[in-house]
Amino acid sequence: MSRVIEFKEKVVVVTGAGGVLCGYMAKEFAKAGAKVALLDLNQEAAQKFVDDIEAEGGIAKAYKANVLDKDNLEEVRQAVVSDLGPTDILVNGAGGNNPKATTDNEFHQTDLPEGTKSFFDLDKAGIEFVFNLNYLGTLLPTQVFAQDMAGRKGANIINISSMNAFTPLTKIPAYSGAKAAISNFTQWLAVHFSKVGIRCNAIAPGFLVTNQNRGLLFNEDGSPSERAKKILRNTPMERFGEAEELIGGLFFLADENSASFVNGVVLPIDGGFSAYSGV
Repeated sequence: MSRVIEFKEKVVVVTGAGGVLCGYMAKEFAKAGAKVALLDLNQEAAQKFVDDIEAEGGIAKAYKANVLDKDNLEEVRQAVVSDLGPTDILVNGAGGNNPKATTDNEFHQTDLPEGTKSFFDLDKAGIEFVFNLNYLGTLLPTQVFAQDMAGRKGANIINISSMNAFTPLTKIPAYSGAKAAISNFTQWLAVHFSKVGIRCNAIAPGFLVTNQNRGLLFNEDGSPSERAKKILRNTPMERFGEAEELIGGLFFLADENSASFVNGVVLPIDGGFSAYSGV
């Protein structure tokens, strides 16, 4: 029996939708029939994806939203309800890292070159920014938009975890810790909302090239950096993922017909990275 996943008449809210990956997710939800609210601090970036969606006959609207400002999110929620209707599916896509919370060195040494930004030099404000953006930037939108989801058939939340949540990567302790918190929070939400019909799951993307990490993965001449070579050596499929390769897992978790009894899982989409010991 063939089964087609569609989200006709569903209202899908995507945070971080001005970014490459979440903007692509929003476009795919629209192609599947959903009415999509694209939320981003950079409304112009989100609007570009809305323009693409509307050009293809879809329904979408961009909203300027700060995922760390609950009052602002409440205003956006009211606008979304007025424009599109109450939320059925929330994708918490806002997140990211910051250079101020990233070390220059992978392993500490006592004779580091002068000017090396070590663990001891990490900026407190940078660490707080990264943790708040990823963790509070998931918790606050959930507080706001889940209010309309209780009791709605097929209502569910998709969070964005990371390979860092399974095993922390070098250099990025704040981002790794924040994504581990997202995986834990996903399980917490799944239990908390289990009596009112809201499922909560997460995807954990492996290594995809985005605007945020391009400078870490490629040299100025376009060749892979040493870090990129390490990633590829430890990804059994020996390549980076593509944005479209997240959609199957995302849609599976979001679709009530496919995943009605799937709740509290974190699904790796990583080319085998999390399964590989390196030997």
